[in-house]
Formats: sequence, structure tokens, C-alpha cells
Amino acid sequence: MSVSIQNTPLDETATMASAELVSNGSAGDFFALLKPRVMSLVIFTSFAAMYLADAVMHPALALISLFAIAAGAGASGAINQWYDRDIDAIMSRTKNRPIPSGRIAPAEALALGIVISVLSVMLLSLSANLLAGGLLAFTIFFYAVIYSVWLKRSTPQNIVIGGAAGAFPPVVGWAAISGTITLDAIMLFALIFFWTPPHFWALALVKNEDYTKASIPMLPVVAGKAETRKQILIYSLILAPLGIAPTITGLASPLYGAIAALLGGIFLYQAVRLYRSASDAHALGLFKYSIVYLFMLFALMIADKFLADLNVMVI
Repeated sequence: MSVSIQNTPLDETATMASAELVSNGSAGDFFALLKPRVMSLVIFTSFAAMYLADAVMHPALALISLFAIAAGAGASGAINQWYDRDIDAIMSRTKNRPIPSGRIAPAEALALGIVISVLSVMLLSLSANLLAGGLLAFTIFFYAVIYSVWLKRSTPQNIVIGGAAGAFPPVVGWAAISGTITLDAIMLFALIFFWTPPHFWALALVKNEDYTKASIPMLPVVAGKAETRKQILIYSLILAPLGIAPTITGLASPLYGAIAALLGGIFLYQAVRLYRSASDAHALGLFKYSIVYLFMLFALMIADKFLADLNVMVI
């Protein structure tokens, strides 16, 4: 006589619990947890700050420090995806991320984020200095806890305040090389800080339905699209002069300032056009140009210093 044993609710609960702890994700899935697109921006802006700081550091230590900063940014991204897995599953833009798609277990993502966070801070503290290590620790905490846990779901100013997390990496890079925080480092921080709201709000205008479904109080959801377009214009008016500021402080040459003014003028044109229009195409156009704008400003500062150093070497 054979006896069949059916699954009980307890068995099902155990199975679900084990699924929460173990996954079959690939190496690419785990890498996706680190938000590589965000990491690439962190790497670039941090490298720019380290180069512009004009301080002496062994190339190997500089490379290790840059790696630690990038790893810290990736770690905070993993913790962010762990916490946001419920709303990520609702939004079309994020539903295919490793956790909501079931490729990575939440517990694994959290463990990965915490372990890399600790290791990255320790590595930067050893390769550079304690100031840089402390700033990186604060940056990870700010993004993973203050922004992800508190601000994102509680206030339409989430992007404004939370934008500081994305603006800290150049300051960390500057401190890693020089051991100090100067006016120029703060200026680089301000540039990214005021760039963030128009950049993300332009995308939020296009993805407004997603944020509404997920009950995320983004500005278009809470205040409406017209007010969002107005705020984008206001922040763009602040941002354009900040793009020229490196010339004023002496960090960059007048040639940089002239090109930055042109790029800022294009940014303002895009913002004014969006303010006068409810077109998603114009919002998407500003979003895409904002990425080019920030990249070009930092690339120009790097090129400007390189040419200046080359000229000194020739002389």
C-alpha cells in the first residue's frame, strides 16, 4: 500500500521562505543590483574630482580609491533595490530588475549591499584617508537609509534632498586625493545637486503613471505636471550659472567657461520649451540632454586641466 503525503501550509511556508534566501541569479544579475549606470556616473565624476584636486597620490592607490568609491555606490544601490522591491515590482521601468523578477532573493541583495558597503569604506580609509572613508560611509547611509527608506516615500522633495547622495562622490574623490574639502569640491557638489531635480523630474513627467501606481509622491504626482515644469525651469536657471562657476573660482579657464555657457544656454532652452509645452517628447529630450550636459561639463574640466598642465610642461 502506498501512502501519498500532500504539502501542508507549513510546507508551503517553508518553501517560500527558502525561495527568499536562495536564488539562481547569474553574475550579471548580481552586477545589475549595483546599478552600473549610476556607478558609471559616480566613477566619472569622482575621477574628475580626483584629477582636478591637483594633489600627489600614487597611481595604484588612486585607482584603488576610485574602485572603493564605485563599490560603495554600487553597494548602496543594492540596498536600495532590496528595500524598494515592492514598488519596483509595480513600475514598468523597474519590474524586470533582479529582485522583483525573481532572479535574486531579497536576502542575498541585502547581504551583498552590506558586505560591499563595509569593505568599500575600509578599503578607501586604508588606501586614501579617514576623511574620505567617513564621507563614503555617510554617502552610502544617506542614499540607502535617508533617501530610500525615509525621503522617497514621504515627500515630493525626495529628489531635491536625496540628490545630495549623487552629489557627494566628487567630494569623496577630492578628499581621497587631497585629504581636505575645499570650495572647489563644494562647487562640484552643488553642480550635481542642482542638476539632479530637473534631470529626474523630466523623467518623472514621462513616467508619472508608474509613480502614481506605486504611490511614490514624486512632484508630478503631488503637485501636477504644470508645477513640475515650473520647478524644472527654476532649477535650470540656478544650474546654468553654476556650470560657469569653475571659471570664476579658477578651477577652469575662460575657454571652459565659454563652452559651459553655451551648454547651459541649450539646457535653459530645453527647460523653457518644456515649460511652455506639455509634450512628453520635450520632457524626454531634456532628460537625455541633461545626461550629456553633466558629462560634457566634467569632461571639459578634465580636458581643460590636462591642456593647462601640458602647457606648463612645455614651458
